[in-house]
Amino acid sequence: MASPDTEELATVPLPTPRPDDRTTPHQVITDPAAPSPDAPTEAAAPTETGEQADATSPEAVEQVEPAKPAKPRGRWWRGFTGSLAAGLTVLAVGVLVVAGVCLYTDAPGPGPVLLIGHPIAAVLALLAQRVADRRNGLPAAGAGIAVVLFVVSALTLFWLT
Repeated sequence: MASPDTEELATVPLPTPRPDDRTTPHQVITDPAAPSPDAPTEAAAPTETGEQADATSPEAVEQVEPAKPAKPRGRWWRGFTGSLAAGLTVLAVGVLVVAGVCLYTDAPGPGPVLLIGHPIAAVLALLAQRVADRRNGLPAAGAGIAVVLFVVSALTLFWLT
């Protein structure tokens, strides 16, 4: 008996795809106010029981197109303040990691003000960003401004002094 490596494998043709019974071809409607060619004009289509429904009955009324959701506003502002809050959080974690390495190697490292201030500023910025993400209007704008102020104050107090 030959091994599978030396035998030639037979190829099996793939079945041809059949159209799905549940799908129907799309109909392009150029004017939503114009009736479709399949829609009944004055008389409504017969219901399941075989009787005619009037044109105002729920069975005869079709939804033409769903209402479009409103465009979200302030997406760039929320993205910007979210990036600032995430950056401040990464910076706070970095300061804590450097402090741990310095503690392990007996090297001078960041002082207690940096070790306490950075995580507090990061937590405050993340909380303000959460408010900015979940609210709309003036509360969202105020929370975004608070994120910017937390980031600027942390960088000014801890890195420029």
